[in-house]
Amino acid sequence: MKNYKIAVVPGDGIGNEIVPAGLSVLEAAAKKHQFTLETEQFPFGAGYYKQHGVFMPDDGLETLKQFDAVYFGAVGDPEVDDTLPAMLYTFRVRTAFQQYVNYRPVKLLPGIDSPLRYKSHQDIDFVVVRENNEGEFVQNGKIIHPDQPYGLATDTSVFTRAGIERIAHYSFKLAQKRRKKVTNVTKSNTLINSLAYWDRVIEEVSVQYPDVTYHKMYVDNASASFVLKPEVFDVIVTTNMIGDILSDLGGAIMGSLGLGPSGNINPEKEFPSMFEPIHGSAPDIAGQGIANPVGSIWSGALMLEHLGETEAAQDIVKGIEATTQKGIVTVDLGGTAKTTEIADSVIENM
Repeated sequence: MKNYKIAVVPGDGIGNEIVPAGLSVLEAAAKKHQFTLETEQFPFGAGYYKQHGVFMPDDGLETLKQFDAVYFGAVGDPEVDDTLPAMLYTFRVRTAFQQYVNYRPVKLLPGIDSPLRYKSHQDIDFVVVRENNEGEFVQNGKIIHPDQPYGLATDTSVFTRAGIERIAHYSFKLAQKRRKKVTNVTKSNTLINSLAYWDRVIEEVSVQYPDVTYHKMYVDNASASFVLKPEVFDVIVTTNMIGDILSDLGGAIMGSLGLGPSGNINPEKEFPSMFEPIHGSAPDIAGQGIANPVGSIWSGALMLEHLGETEAAQDIVKGIEATTQKGIVTVDLGGTAKTTEIADSVIENM
């Protein structure tokens, strides 16, 4: 019987509700498919920062490195500067573990109506592949003389050939398993150095995949197309910041950000990958038992798929789809189900 070591980091806010819900589903899937999950929980996050002055201890990364994967909730607290969570936890983990792929499916689930009233479940089914270690979020900049009339601030994006090539190869290989179409979402008509180089390298990689149709689309057009014609997309490859924004728009056209899963993936498995829902810690609804756990549960399915437990992952997704098909949804989708009731229904329908 295979055993997987999973580091569990619920984080802050509703992370402490959706992660236990997701774990209950993961444990049921493991039992059904005859493998085990050895979990250990860590209190890292903004709450930990309020007590200790750091988001994780000095040996936190070394500790997490010993696991096969990290199952993460959300990070952030109204009492903590909101520039810190990404810098001191999320980006640290993604960078240290070379999780250069941010994988975010966008799929309209059965029984849920998209806000796009003319679009069906066949129209909304694509993946946003976001470059996760470089680009606009490297936090390479400085603020100079902030209180003076001549104060200035800079942030410099970083794009390397190696970084662009590896995310491009991942995207084209993924498209080969789907509908064989890659759309590069860019803004190279105005960022004429960094994103022109991004486009050039991706186009060079595209030639190596003659069976995959390749298109380039500017982000303003892509944003409109998410709303007007989402059916044109299969695999989207894009930069760190553009992907961050577009994938939230993807969650919105699914009906709720609470539905969106994601994986921060190191494809080579040299380091653990981290799986989390796309939403934040939602402190305004924390502790009420009404948070939507689907994004967290689905992220757990992505984790099992990454670990090689494909059938178990598929079972979880089927359980989610059966649950939404029956109209068992939380308040963000107009329902009345509690967080734990969603998890129970997914388990029952697996």
